[in-house]
Amino acid sequence: MKESVFELIRQAEILNNESIIRFMNLFSGNLSVSHCLVLNELKEKGPQKPSELARKLNYTPGALTGISTKLINEGYAVRQYDKADRRIARISITEAGIDILKIAQKAGHELRADLYSVLSDEEINQLLVIQKKLLNHLLSKK
Repeated sequence: MKESVFELIRQAEILNNESIIRFMNLFSGNLSVSHCLVLNELKEKGPQKPSELARKLNYTPGALTGISTKLINEGYAVRQYDKADRRIARISITEAGIDILKIAQKAGHELRADLYSVLSDEEINQLLVIQKKLLNHLLSKK
């Protein structure tokens, strides 16, 4: 099995890259998948501290700073400061952020329908279980 580990890694890399390229071709917005993930997290869970977002989405604090700065500069998110403690800032999605997220989600649905159309629902579920299991295993070793 050790001989095929590089092939497994390479196939995952190619699939990931192709998925991102195809998503970006379907999505007319000026945001990356990472930006969309942050917006989705904010929409689903509400305003959050940047450190919480970074941890939940497995981004470095520096990466999340760059992502949130672009979202704020584009008007898709805002910083909200805690009234009791102004040192505490949370990032919140705006109406423009919700609108662009809807467009991104539509592109994501189109990609999923095309990319995963060769798999049965059972195979899709198995793939997701396997990916989560591998990721959890890797993250547990950090």
